[in-house]
Amino acid sequence: MTDAEWEVLEPEAAEVMDQIRLAPGRPMDHPLRPMLDAVRYVVRNGIEWRAVPVDFPPWEAVYAFHDRWSRRDLPQRLSHRLRERLRRHGGRNSQPTAAIVDSQSVKSAEWAHTFEVGYDGNKKITGIKRHLAVDVEGWLLAVVVSAACVDDRLGLKLLVIRLLDTFTKLKVIWADAGYSGNPLATWVKTVAAITLEIIARPNAHEFKVVPRRWVVERSNGWLMRYRRLCRNYERRNTNHEAMIWWASTIIMTRRLARIHHPPDPKTYQPRWGQPRPSMAAAT
Repeated sequence: MTDAEWEVLEPEAAEVMDQIRLAPGRPMDHPLRPMLDAVRYVVRNGIEWRAVPVDFPPWEAVYAFHDRWSRRDLPQRLSHRLRERLRRHGGRNSQPTAAIVDSQSVKSAEWAHTFEVGYDGNKKITGIKRHLAVDVEGWLLAVVVSAACVDDRLGLKLLVIRLLDTFTKLKVIWADAGYSGNPLATWVKTVAAITLEIIARPNAHEFKVVPRRWVVERSNGWLMRYRRLCRNYERRNTNHEAMIWWASTIIMTRRLARIHHPPDPKTYQPRWGQPRPSMAAAT
């Protein structure tokens, strides 16, 4: 990560680690920044843990850090803190009052656990299904990873339970036609006092941006940029959930870094499209 991103992430990560540390124990042998960099490298590039470059700490230490702190909800807590900062910067309350939900099926590798993989008959995919809940800006609120055979309505119930653990001011949830039905809307209203509104596509054979639904679709697109999430390479679905939270922290850290340190248009050069040094010298 860049220095600007580390400036954003360092205080948040240090405070979260102090809050969720269970015992004094032995301190880490490696600094926090290279450990986070290594985990981000794995999530972004989709490599195996054993393939972590030698520039980072040993892969055994990186994996142990990822496993230990993911079990203690480090990426979730980081995401919640970064999302609150982004919402306050946009002039919104830190606690959202509306959410948008959607699901996405992803193929699984052959070593994924048999009991956590299913077949999605609609998408013709054998793997897992990611149930996402985001706010109106597209920032992740909750995620549930299940077998692909799990119905969207059941996934919404699991999402509502996750949302109730953290957010107490939600009033409305927007969803597509896959979540329609009076029994589900009644259940959500009774259990969580939240109104479920279905936003149907006006014409199934015509491309048109659907209000509200495009936000969560864009969030799905953000996640698909991370190669570790394009396909399920984890044995357990809980590990895939942790990877989604880590990707969410990367997305929001970069956004906050651009806000606090905007690029100078006079000195900024695009990453691509520059002539090669040999070609520039020849001309």
